Amino acid sequence: MSELTPNEDLMEGADKGQINTDVLQNIPVTLSIEVGRAQIKIRDLMRLTQGSVVELDRIAGEPLDLLVNNTVVAQGEVVLVNDRYGIRLTRVVPASERLDNL
Repeated sequence: MSELTPNEDLMEGADKGQINTDVLQNIPVTLSIEVGRAQIKIRDLMRLTQGSVVELDRIAGEPLDLLVNNTVVAQGEVVLVNDRYGIRLTRVVPASERLDNL
């Protein structure tokens, strides 16, 4: 029995030209939430201690970015779910807009 190439594995069990969604749905991705960003000099970074505050580029109440593999796919707001943080999506970035940002 020969081994399948990655492309053959995606296509196995599917009609020619269609992707096998069972394989696709099992690919891990990194999901992250971005509150904001800051640029600081290394000397300022080295001075940070417990209790230091780093000012971010976002205004309080502004939507957070939901990133999948470092690409913004949605925006939302922080919520509490059973004593854990979550994000309620308020906007999903259209696929055409995501492709423009690649």
